[in-house]
Amino acid sequence: MRPPASGSGLMFRNPALAVVLIIVIGGLVRLVFGASLGLGIDESYMVASGRVLHLGYFDHPPASWWLTWGASRLFGSESPLAVRLPYIVLFALSTWLIYRLTAALYDAAAGVAAALILNLVPVLGVTSGTWVLPDGPLCAALLGAALCLVHALEARRPASYGWWLMTGLLSGLALFSKYTAGAVIAGAVIYLATSARHRRWLLRPEPYLAALVALVVFSPVLVWNAGNGWASLAFQGGRAAAARLNLIGPVRTLAGEALYVLPWIWLPLVIVAARATLRGPSEWRGWLLVCLGLPLVAVFPVIALWSNRQILFHWAAPGYLMLIPLLGEAVARRLAAGNRLTRLWLRATAIFVVAVVIAFSMVVRFNPLPSLWAKDGPLRQLAYDGTDWTGLPAALGGIGLPPGPDMLAAGVNWRDCGKIDYGLGGRTPFICLSQDARQFGFRGPGPADHLGRDVVIVLRAGDLGRLAVLARNFKSLEDRGTIRFPVNGETDIDLHVFIGHDLLAWP
Repeated sequence: MRPPASGSGLMFRNPALAVVLIIVIGGLVRLVFGASLGLGIDESYMVASGRVLHLGYFDHPPASWWLTWGASRLFGSESPLAVRLPYIVLFALSTWLIYRLTAALYDAAAGVAAALILNLVPVLGVTSGTWVLPDGPLCAALLGAALCLVHALEARRPASYGWWLMTGLLSGLALFSKYTAGAVIAGAVIYLATSARHRRWLLRPEPYLAALVALVVFSPVLVWNAGNGWASLAFQGGRAAAARLNLIGPVRTLAGEALYVLPWIWLPLVIVAARATLRGPSEWRGWLLVCLGLPLVAVFPVIALWSNRQILFHWAAPGYLMLIPLLGEAVARRLAAGNRLTRLWLRATAIFVVAVVIAFSMVVRFNPLPSLWAKDGPLRQLAYDGTDWTGLPAALGGIGLPPGPDMLAAGVNWRDCGKIDYGLGGRTPFICLSQDARQFGFRGPGPADHLGRDVVIVLRAGDLGRLAVLARNFKSLEDRGTIRFPVNGETDIDLHVFIGHDLLAWP
């Protein structure tokens, strides 16, 4: 291992305390952020459609769904902070794990720098570290697996068995969180095949036992998929289906990833990764991180060459996560050498990220500038997507349709279904009248199980074009008018309500 960097400051005098301070300060900011915002589209959808436990789910493996289900029952609430708290705690764990991983590869000062950088990358430190998304448990599991792998690679028997089995367990948990973990695991295999220092492990039983453990942990997902027509794997795999050549696709994807990481962090990450790639297996620590991170970073720009599906920029975030220790080592080395520009870079980034998070939270929470939320204001969409529709039950009651166990409610697309069902609080039976119902189509009784019933259908103005389709599946449709309820100061949500009488059929 490389000797610790010399220098001054808390990072070098007491690295563990520095990481604890990063965790505490970052955790407090995330608590404020998590309590200030209502659930987003994906979060509302996960909370609402995940009220019933399954071995698998349509969109992703179960880890995040189970976490959210458990939190809501532990706290007796589905409030944003209650369901987000496990993700905030998991990110605190991720911060400690990346410190330990980087310290094991380089030194403690590099570990502190990596922990700080992790917290400053918005797509990791803000969204994955706060929101109800599969990326929270994924990042923690991947970092834990990488740390165990580092120890396993250098271990001797009999300790090697324990480290390899832990690597397999945590790799399985990563797969149990999100399918993209497979790219990082494939990177570990690439490393073993290309590293002269550690290739011998391919002739030993420990890595294969680790793979078996990972498969066992992941097996409930396979069981669920096998019983549901491989729906989840087919859905995710279909995003890579070829459509047409799109030369601008990779550029757009990389630009979006740079924006989510922050361009002035993304570029140094790319530079240190390129240097480690050029050094190759001769410097095993950097080569290991490159092998773990680059496959996932590279795969989405490649897919964007031909796919007509939207490539979401946060999908590659775990790949960049694996590269952060490289940047942490470079930053710590420059700080130890007294590089003022690097210190300014870190401080300015920290101030920028914290200021943006706090300002955004205050704008959403306290609405100091009502014009931003006006009908044509730039934040109008957040009134729909970033706040909770908890005023929906009272608004329905105001037109003589009080929600309750005797009502059957519905939406017409999975995005709004999440907002509606979450707003109803789980006390009203709910179905999704859409051919793309996502997990709503798998969680329990669906439209075909309610034939003959009347259904209260809630629509946004943009979905009124679906009335023709709905009319063919009901004996009649009754227009109950428009309901309105506030979500942020002077902003109102306007929704259209219909009663579908006598559900005749559903495809």
